[in-house]
Amino acid sequence: MSEIDQKEAFERLVRLVDAEATLLDYWELTGGVSAEVTALEITRADGSEETWVVRRHGAANLASNPQIAADEFRLLELLKGKGLAVPTPIFVDAAGAVFGTPCLVVEYIEGESEFSRAKFTKVIDQFCDTLARIHQIPAEAVTFLPQQRDRLNDKISAYAAREDAAPNANRIRAALTTLLELPSRNAPVLLHGDYWMGNVLWRETQLSSVIDWEDASVGDPLADLANTRLEVLWAFGEDVMRTFTQHYQMLMPDVDTTDLPYWDLAAALRPADEIAGWMDAESAQVLIAWQAWFVTQALEKI
Repeated sequence: MSEIDQKEAFERLVRLVDAEATLLDYWELTGGVSAEVTALEITRADGSEETWVVRRHGAANLASNPQIAADEFRLLELLKGKGLAVPTPIFVDAAGAVFGTPCLVVEYIEGESEFSRAKFTKVIDQFCDTLARIHQIPAEAVTFLPQQRDRLNDKISAYAAREDAAPNANRIRAALTTLLELPSRNAPVLLHGDYWMGNVLWRETQLSSVIDWEDASVGDPLADLANTRLEVLWAFGEDVMRTFTQHYQMLMPDVDTTDLPYWDLAAALRPADEIAGWMDAESAQVLIAWQAWFVTQALEKI
């Protein structure tokens, strides 16, 4: 889409939301991987100005769930009603009338996601508390979301099909097969699906919003816990990961973590070449080394 066509599309979108609003400016927001994310600066008829965020989900998300934009809008409405710190949903073009594919409009929230280790340890209680609050929303409240176990099946099947000669590959496959056969010890709940520091915004030391809900699903809370453990390990090291885990367990004592090592393995199913595409080679090697350690510690507990 040309720059002129894109501007006209955003102007049309603004008019769909508010026929009397005017588009002032727009710019791409960095950090989006699975969606195109654009900020819109608009003015209302009364002269007030607002900033919105437009999310256009990518092909992979749409293939997995064609209703993803409508589902995310509905989920944000629910979460906002429960007092969680999430962007206010403004509009959803579920039919793709503007861009040819669905898009979602939400409020723009100021905040930063980059934290030093020292600063993160001061806010880790808020970080954990918010994840715990997400996991207190039962499956019955979000029946419109996909089942996380279906995604897990796909993920494990893809791994099994790889010709992976990495150390412990056969043990990992066996453990993941076991995970698929294990009955869940925990009631299914809402899962964010990608809860990590990059998807949590802060104003100074106050959590301002949890963003990027396109991977939300219903399933065992250990799936989220394991994913976040790995992200915290990558960012801040083993000690902070253990502190995060302990905080979560204190907040959620009813969550049975017996099978957490299996979920850690599932969280680690990211091939080295994918990690290498995120950053420079030297930084990627650090993450790959931590990933290998994460797998080893999980296998030792199984």
